[in-house]
Amino acid sequence: MKAINEYISASLAERKNKQSLRTLKQETSLIDFCSNDYLGFARSAELKSLYEHEVKKYPEYLLGSTGSRLLAGNDKFTEELESEIAGFHNSEASLLFNSGYDANIGIFSSLPQRGDTIICDQYIHASIIDGVRLSHATRYVFIHNDLNSLEEKLKLAKGRIFIAIETVYSMDGDEAPLKEICDLAERYNAAIIADEAHATGVFGRQGRGLIDELGLESRILARIITFGKALGVHGAAVLGSNQLRSYLINFARSFIYTTASPFLNHLAVKVSYTYLQTGDHQSKLIERIQLFKSKLDSHINSISSRSGIQALIVPGNAKVRESAKELQNSGFDVRPILSPTVPEGAERLRICLHNHNSLAEITNLCNKLNNIL
Repeated sequence: MKAINEYISASLAERKNKQSLRTLKQETSLIDFCSNDYLGFARSAELKSLYEHEVKKYPEYLLGSTGSRLLAGNDKFTEELESEIAGFHNSEASLLFNSGYDANIGIFSSLPQRGDTIICDQYIHASIIDGVRLSHATRYVFIHNDLNSLEEKLKLAKGRIFIAIETVYSMDGDEAPLKEICDLAERYNAAIIADEAHATGVFGRQGRGLIDELGLESRILARIITFGKALGVHGAAVLGSNQLRSYLINFARSFIYTTASPFLNHLAVKVSYTYLQTGDHQSKLIERIQLFKSKLDSHINSISSRSGIQALIVPGNAKVRESAKELQNSGFDVRPILSPTVPEGAERLRICLHNHNSLAEITNLCNKLNNIL
């Protein structure tokens, strides 16, 4: 016990010395420019009212699911929701998971096997990396969005080949060159698994995702969509064929060995999808993104992005931390991204724009950025 406690203390001390110690923070009164609530659904009074109206239709609902989907936690409502989600995203089937992390762990740990190859983008999400480690497949990493680097790794691949990408990357909001990756995948008989977490609700017809926007559904083996970002609720789903759905039910341990999400959570997902198909949510977000770009001085080094994620390069941990602190002192909740999370010299302010940000708030943020950067 003593040795373990010493290890814990030393590890935390090392993080603290490197100024990279993570701590939990409660909500603040600052203007939100850091959350993933791109469409403002999580705080939407209208969506909340729709949800409360729907709950009344199910007076006998249980607070908990009482078990895994394979035991007591499955019901008609959940399976009908999966069919609706699949239909909306132009997919043969979908399977719900408790989170995007669980979905990525589930598919990457169970589908690729020892002797297979997974080729991951350099900036792929940690949940995919963890799933890949559990798979025992050989893993290669290609330079972010670099097609030549990807092809080099494809030439080395053995067994069944999987390419792991995000369609919109969570750190910088930039997009994968999806059509070109599909061409390479088909040339080398590889299958693509694409995480659409930051594209769902933002890109495509009524928020169906970037793969929908480009008409590439039939060229992708599996899509991971999450509900905790633009949809404002919680959970995730894997989109794919009926066979893939059945495979995951049988082999994805993060699906098999966990208590299912409760009815109230699934109802919230259903209502959010209904709300997504009404109004002008996407055009409102586009207006805010365009305003931000137009008000920002040209000398500021920004990463090109059509998404709600706008990254501004501020080299040096001390400098970017100081800039974020000055913004927070002015009432804006903006967070710094430090090295080694990003390469040294590429530290940045990660700014998320939302429909709940007023045009005046965005203008004021840009004015402050123009003054301090």
